[in-house]
Amino acid sequence: MPSHLHSVPDTPRVVLIVAPDPAQELDVTGPTAVFGQANRLSGRPNPAYQIRIASVSDDAVIRTESGIRLLADAPFHRIAETLPGPIDTLLLAGGSGHAAAADNAALIHWLREMAPRVRRLGAVCTGAFVLARTGLLDTQRATTHWRHAEKLARRHPRVTVDADPIWIQAGRLYTSAGVTAGMDLSLALVEDDLGHATSLAVARELVLFLRRPGSQAQFSSALQAQAAQSPELRDLQGWIADHLDADLSVGALAERVAMSPRNFARVFAKQVGQTPARYVETQRVEAARRMLEQSERRLETVARMAGFGSADGMRQAFLRHLRTTPERYRAAFRAQGTQTQAQSRTPASQREPVNAAA
Repeated sequence: MPSHLHSVPDTPRVVLIVAPDPAQELDVTGPTAVFGQANRLSGRPNPAYQIRIASVSDDAVIRTESGIRLLADAPFHRIAETLPGPIDTLLLAGGSGHAAAADNAALIHWLREMAPRVRRLGAVCTGAFVLARTGLLDTQRATTHWRHAEKLARRHPRVTVDADPIWIQAGRLYTSAGVTAGMDLSLALVEDDLGHATSLAVARELVLFLRRPGSQAQFSSALQAQAAQSPELRDLQGWIADHLDADLSVGALAERVAMSPRNFARVFAKQVGQTPARYVETQRVEAARRMLEQSERRLETVARMAGFGSADGMRQAFLRHLRTTPERYRAAFRAQGTQTQAQSRTPASQREPVNAAA
């Protein structure tokens, strides 16, 4: 949606990030960088966002897992004194201090009181444990860092935990996976507010992938596969990603690394954890997914560029890997985007409030 079609308020939207102690520093600084760059690149005479940080600790110091310390604007229970207006977007950062934050009765009570007053309430990484403790995520679908998803599901059985997506929207509630996924979520919020052009400019400035949709898996196919031990095979993995439309048969790949096809297939499977054919197909499926999400190219064109050769070959690969067809995948992605845009166009006064838990 073009930026000029978005209804942008004259006064800046207040974005508040609440950080536990200790916090994962990128859960705090990543979103602030996205919203801060949006202020600079939006082309508006006044900033689109006023960014504030609140600590859970009373001393307003946020200790981070890397050892550095961040100075918050105020503790959460006194942050209202520092704000230029009502909170628009409230995000809970994650970190190893999330358990203590979830057990902080004053913080949970404050969040329940704030929930009906904010336009958007979200959690980055293990911040989902704090949000879940309020009861606001009950019956909702949510995500967190893949390493903590099982624990979140055990502790909060009424939350539908999905460990796969990088971020999830459930009405005005948002949850995201770990660390950099908080930046993906923030980019999505900027796009809802200021349009695609601004979010694209922010992503380019920060050298980010614009913009990974919430449906994208926390593990890309490259991360799911092991990095080969030998430098020759690691270089080959990089070459494969850049030449998906080339001949990537076992024979052709073996020739590139000067190995016999039989020995190559054995060594590749041992080091990467997948057969060459499986690895190549997963890379092609991921590339096709990105093209279906980000372009209007015909299926035949996407199939050719991703190296499938034909739309039917791509369809069979999608069914094997994603249990859906390329047509359905694109339609589902568009429907998700349409729903988000429609919500962003709905005035806040007409939206259903988030129901705070009793």
